[in-house]
Amino acid sequence: MVRLLWTTPPRAARRRSGSGSGVARLFRYLYRVPLFLLHILVPLPLTLLCQLPPLARLRWGEETLGDRAVRAWSAGLMWVFGFRLVRSGRPLPGATLFVANHVSWVDIEVLHSQRMMGFVAKREIASWPIVGWLATLGQTIYHQRGSTDSLAGVIAVMLERLRQGRSVGVFPEGRTRDGREVGPFHARIFQAAVEAGVPVQPVALRYGERGDAQTVVAFGPRENFATNFVRLLGEPARRAEVHFLEPIHPGEVEGRRRLAELSRERILAAMES
Repeated sequence: MVRLLWTTPPRAARRRSGSGSGVARLFRYLYRVPLFLLHILVPLPLTLLCQLPPLARLRWGEETLGDRAVRAWSAGLMWVFGFRLVRSGRPLPGATLFVANHVSWVDIEVLHSQRMMGFVAKREIASWPIVGWLATLGQTIYHQRGSTDSLAGVIAVMLERLRQGRSVGVFPEGRTRDGREVGPFHARIFQAAVEAGVPVQPVALRYGERGDAQTVVAFGPRENFATNFVRLLGEPARRAEVHFLEPIHPGEVEGRRRLAELSRERILAAMES
């Protein structure tokens, strides 16, 4: 029996800044800020160049050069921030709806480092420095939260992309939390997978040892994107686990609500393992 609520281990309840303060934090800023600027000045223009035709359509194995360039840039960004990526399982090729638990803006970059997918994200992300630009470059579908009309339009775009054989990534919780739990999954966002007849692959994102850094990576009570970005740049190096779980194929379960429930159950089980 899978528990319906996952919470971070007790040691994750320590003060948010406790592991990243003082001289050690200053030292990390001294070498990571130059690395970050270098990552913006050199690899980013190359990544943008790879998005232009005809380079963007060149094949590199199972991917295009454009997609591989975005993946490489995202992996490099996570390395600059001290995240050591660890993957289990394999992302499905082709048209797939990837669904993951949502902790922070970091989730998008971690997932993009493993598999190119167009995310559904809140419209505010488009205005975030650098990450917003890259999110748009990464085929993000923007949603105005609280708008029924916007959600209907998002689902229509998702359906079109899935029918074209492209993948889409969503965070069915609908928002980030404090990192202590995985909230309920909204079933309506699964409608596009039902109509397109494509598989859903749950993905569990876990930061630190056995998820003990979920609350550190998550937005604090008074944090916006900029303050979270700067704080994480000074944090100690830590694991970022990406668990691609057993996919749910068309016809395996009936209806979008059951798809949402089963996806969440599999993510919760992976978080507790």
